[in-house]
Amino acid sequence: MAERIVVVVGGGIGGLAAAVALHRRGWRVSVLERAGEFTEVGAGLSLWPNAMSALAALGLAERVRALGSVETAGGVRDRTGRWLSRMDNAEIARRHGQPLLVVRRADLVRALVEELPAESLRPGSEVHTVRPDGEAVVVEHRGGILRADLAVGADGVRSELRRQWWPSAKGPRYAGYTAWRMITEPLAELRTEGAVIWGRGERIGYTTLPGGRFYCFGAATVPADGASIDGEHAAVRRRFGDWPDPIPALLAAVPEDSVLRHDVYDLPPLSTYVRGKIALVGDAAHAMDPILGQGACQALEDAVTLADCLDATPNIGAALAHYDSLRRPRTQAIVRRSARLGTVAQWSWSPAVIARDLATRVAPAAATLRAMAPILGWTPPIPTAGAGL
Repeated sequence: MAERIVVVVGGGIGGLAAAVALHRRGWRVSVLERAGEFTEVGAGLSLWPNAMSALAALGLAERVRALGSVETAGGVRDRTGRWLSRMDNAEIARRHGQPLLVVRRADLVRALVEELPAESLRPGSEVHTVRPDGEAVVVEHRGGILRADLAVGADGVRSELRRQWWPSAKGPRYAGYTAWRMITEPLAELRTEGAVIWGRGERIGYTTLPGGRFYCFGAATVPADGASIDGEHAAVRRRFGDWPDPIPALLAAVPEDSVLRHDVYDLPPLSTYVRGKIALVGDAAHAMDPILGQGACQALEDAVTLADCLDATPNIGAALAHYDSLRRPRTQAIVRRSARLGTVAQWSWSPAVIARDLATRVAPAAATLRAMAPILGWTPPIPTAGAGL
């Protein structure tokens, strides 16, 4: 069989994972990233068992596990610090065969980059157009022109490739709140399990990272594009500085210039994730509210499924149709579920907040585990001889 060529547009987690998966199956891969280097603008990242299963299919689970911290417990607290629900992450690992791992986004990106040949990586390559040319696609970018059998759109929630090939699709929609992400300096004396604290129109959470550091994430209902005049570090301290322990100690250990702010957007459902010889993965296909921690997890699932579908048949059109039939219903259901939970977590009307917290406190832990099982229990749907090589 002649060598098959793929161009991946976007060098984030989803794009790099797709490149690794296809490279391992014999494709010649080029990853075009508009930024000047392959890195990830972000802080921490939760890799739930489904993501770890995807990484296992890529042969990277153990390597990534060595970079992160296994979160063995967690849950939800209210504004006073009282526990509303507890999550037995050890039971999740037992049920699904993989742990909940927390890593730095940059470490995961680096692990993926190191799995690819240097000549496959093309930073500083902003893509201008992707057009069909007979049985191939032609990708015009800042550094020249590439001709390929397949193009993968992994260029994020504001995907230019999606805009070109899905011109009538609705654009991203603002979820109504913004998020802050940050990593602390080492806190050797602090011992605490992860949690999310719900307030009124606000929430903040934290989880452990290796080396005594913590990944913290906050959210608040505010207008979009409302950057703080005195900086995001000051904004976070002002908003959450008097919340229950250990929040004050965590925020005090965050470097002043390291707080990242991102307005939260999700993507209205697309009618298909494929057009011709184009396939979308990750946020370009199904950007979602981060409350379930599934954005990057679903991008990793996309990457493995796309490669498996292409490996199962030489007909690229049939393979992409199968990919779409597997990924679109699942990811769009998770987008809807994330949006519903994100809305509830951001409630600010006092009677609604009281009812929400009470309902959360009386819900059986077993019910939560059952509700999460369809998401966390994912495994690659098309095992192939090439998987995990």
